[in-house]
Amino acid sequence: MSVSVTTAHAAAARFSDCAPAKYSNLSAEALYQLAVERGEGEIARGGPLVVRTGEHTGRSAKDKFIVRTAEVEEKVWWDANQSMTQDAFDRLHADMLDYATSRELISQDLRGGADKGHSINVRVFTEYAWHSLFIQHLLVRPPMAERSGEADFTIVDLPGFEADPSVHGCRSKTIIAVDFTRRMILIGGTSYAGEMKKSVFTLLNFLLPEEGVMPMHCSVNVGNEDDAAIFFGLSGTGKTTLSADPDRTLIGDDEHGWGKTGLFNFEGGCYAKMIRLSPNAEPEIYATTQTFGTVLENVVMDPVTRELDLDDATLAENSRGAYPIHYIPNADPRGIAGHPKNIVMLTCDAFGVMPPIARLTRDQAMYMFLSGYTAKVAGTEKGLGNEPQATFSTCFGAPFMPRHPSEYGVLLGKLIDQHDVRCWLVNTGWTGGSFGAGSRMPIKATRALLAAALDGSLARAPMEKDPNFGFDVPTKVAGVDDAILNPRNTWSDPAAYDAQAKKLAQMFVENFKIYETYVSDSVKAAGPAVSTR
Repeated sequence: MSVSVTTAHAAAARFSDCAPAKYSNLSAEALYQLAVERGEGEIARGGPLVVRTGEHTGRSAKDKFIVRTAEVEEKVWWDANQSMTQDAFDRLHADMLDYATSRELISQDLRGGADKGHSINVRVFTEYAWHSLFIQHLLVRPPMAERSGEADFTIVDLPGFEADPSVHGCRSKTIIAVDFTRRMILIGGTSYAGEMKKSVFTLLNFLLPEEGVMPMHCSVNVGNEDDAAIFFGLSGTGKTTLSADPDRTLIGDDEHGWGKTGLFNFEGGCYAKMIRLSPNAEPEIYATTQTFGTVLENVVMDPVTRELDLDDATLAENSRGAYPIHYIPNADPRGIAGHPKNIVMLTCDAFGVMPPIARLTRDQAMYMFLSGYTAKVAGTEKGLGNEPQATFSTCFGAPFMPRHPSEYGVLLGKLIDQHDVRCWLVNTGWTGGSFGAGSRMPIKATRALLAAALDGSLARAPMEKDPNFGFDVPTKVAGVDDAILNPRNTWSDPAAYDAQAKKLAQMFVENFKIYETYVSDSVKAAGPAVSTR
């Protein structure tokens, strides 16, 4: 990636000179030792490092800011991104430097992007040893010989630093400040390590569209016929679980780019939800919970036996595991694949309205992509309650999209057309009723339907039009109970289903109004039937 890095080098040099890291590019073994010596974590049976993130068990989306400069003024989607002044960022930077001088920091030189032609070199300073291990897992790890060069971007992660809204122009003691001009990200007041990886994702989402590359919040796997598949979806919809398929090679579980040569992973590891993880349904991911190197956030452990209890949500519903991608046996460590044959849009539908799978036209796929409908699962972000909440997160990742959604939508539409990609909608949420009345979609059925979609057989199955949303729903699929395919038939009260479906369809229409001036008439017409009434 061709980027101007003068200001990045200046900012990084200033931070390095004023608050030099005591440790640099430590191995996993050394970081384990340091984390345990400092009391940051404990070792569970099998070897994983168990840590707690305290108050923050998920992202603090409302505490993320972008520095408003002339360079980015016309490029950032300010309707959805909070701004910070340059002066406020300077004060924050100075105060974090002052805080850091009395701490023993750790630095890692890593890369965002498996495709070197579209990647960025990132230097990450962390206060915690386990945060350094986490980000070493999650980003691409260059050979040691390549780690001595200058960084394109610098990330400073200081959980113990507390921001002051009256001084730093923020909302609370927690701060995630992104300065694209000085190419620096400052994170303070939160121990949730996921803020670091999502900050790199934000950087790539800003830079790559100008290179003609589509950045995506998705997982990717590929079959034996070089038939790559993209899985769009927010946290909790099944990106990690469904892409970890023993019959397909995993490219990555969360963030990817799609350019002229195909798909590539932004990361070098996985960040999987651990709560109620099943050794039968998710054996590959489950095995990482008993492996040295894995970092387990907010997973309950017996202090005597060191046994884990993955079903215990006492510490967090959003318990997580971070591990290198090669911990998944059939993962491709190169992180690259060809152009996709299929796109799957995952939704966790709390209304119980969506079918387990539906075939989408190109225009319907565009509509669903810009809508980004799902349900936020409890614990994914700070402030959510105990129940899922229906939401529309455009591009299946609004918090990470600095640019207007239409830019990403146009890129996706062009790529779908160029490569004749089949598109599907998959509901991993509720069936037989809404949340509290129905039940979660059986993962066995979801896997069977996905397998049929990816091998091409589902495209030949008998279909019927969904009366509310207009997409094609299969009526018969080998190995799947016919009764589950039509969501209306799974409800004990069909009239209640109709009312719920109408309610959700209207929500789609209302939400999409903000995008109507940016899309074609055919995409607008691809929405729910209520939009034409």
